[in-house]
Amino acid sequence: MSLAVSLHGVRPGLPDLLRRHWPLLPLAATVLFLLAPLPAGDATASGKVGPADAASLLLVLVCAVQALRGRVRALTPLGVLVLGMPAVGLAVATVTAGDPYAALPGFVRYLQVFVLVPAAVVLLVRDAGEFRLAGGCFVVLALVQGAVGVVQYATHTGASYQGEDIRAVGTFGPGDVMGMATVVSYGLVVATAAALAPGLPRRVRQAAGAAALVLVLPLVLSFSRGAWIATLAAAVLVMGLAGIRRALKVLLALAAAGVVLVGGLGVGSETVAERLTSITQVSSAPDQSVTDRYTMWAAAESMWRERPAAGVGLKGFPAHRDGHSSLGLSSGSDTAGAGQAYIRQPLLSPHNMYLLILSEQGLIGLTALAGGWAVLLVAGIRRAVTGAGTGIRDCGLIATGLLVWQLTDFLYADIGGPSTVLTGVIIGLAAWWALPSPARPAHDGPAAR
Repeated sequence: MSLAVSLHGVRPGLPDLLRRHWPLLPLAATVLFLLAPLPAGDATASGKVGPADAASLLLVLVCAVQALRGRVRALTPLGVLVLGMPAVGLAVATVTAGDPYAALPGFVRYLQVFVLVPAAVVLLVRDAGEFRLAGGCFVVLALVQGAVGVVQYATHTGASYQGEDIRAVGTFGPGDVMGMATVVSYGLVVATAAALAPGLPRRVRQAAGAAALVLVLPLVLSFSRGAWIATLAAAVLVMGLAGIRRALKVLLALAAAGVVLVGGLGVGSETVAERLTSITQVSSAPDQSVTDRYTMWAAAESMWRERPAAGVGLKGFPAHRDGHSSLGLSSGSDTAGAGQAYIRQPLLSPHNMYLLILSEQGLIGLTALAGGWAVLLVAGIRRAVTGAGTGIRDCGLIATGLLVWQLTDFLYADIGGPSTVLTGVIIGLAAWWALPSPARPAHDGPAAR
């Protein structure tokens, strides 16, 4: 996805591109630095500042400098409200926590992911060309991580799954089994949206379609039920917004790829079939991971009922978990493989973002965060349906698709691990589309500076 040409119709050289778009370098680094592998034997990156997190902090700093120089996009009052309200809920949950000092790291992390990074993306991305650059970074990240994951499955060097080291986890390792599935899903959604966008050149749409087909394999081999469900939801929405004809073509291609890979070549067919069946086995014969998930959901709800307004405080779920859980909860989950010895990881969150917010931040925090996400979703879909943003419809498909994926995945997962920082980038891209700046034109051209 190339950047826009200059106003004189001449494609600028690399020095000119860097001079015009250098503020976006930290944004690209935030995404692409997730290609760096975790240290061998590191089961989790929770609580650690990785390269992508450092890049996101640089992104926020660059945004602050550009704002002081008056070189960022203008925000509407609604944009300020949506992007700023989560900070209020986070502050309330921190000061009302039983131990505010213990809650402070959670406040910083939430502020980074849900306030600062989204605001920086909205303010710094000035036109559709820069938006497409960010989307292209997601696809590159997904292709590389997906390739690593496929090799892991083929060579039995992945994370342990049912006694075999076959689970594709990319460079994230077995301590973050959702990491590769998440970034591959992001890339698949972006590629599908670009393949369906009528305004993009044909060669770009064909390349995007090929990338989407390629990414189906590592997503399947991740054995992540939540990622499968979220990707299906996002793909259905993107196809619906793009139009029935285009949607049917892509749907048939993706279905054919799935049949060939799983049915024809037998790639993980038995394991995939068992994993798909387990989605519906939530009451008759659930596996231990499902039992743990529902037990922790019940614990999160119990915490909220105890303190409905402000919750038990940020980072408070682990401390209150045992007092609100039944005996069905196991002591942790087993992780091994991909260069790591056997480690039993404790269950420190309910694996449902909405319930995590509700239990730790109460109704105040849930309203501030989820309410803003709902505004972005409704406004983004409405703008895409009404045909607003002529010439940049692909940006709308990408933004709404990514947001729907994230909001659906939040039903089965919460923040944690190196890929968490990408959540902030996605919310920022969704806000860029849903809440257009008064200074931004409706066509694909440079925004007013």
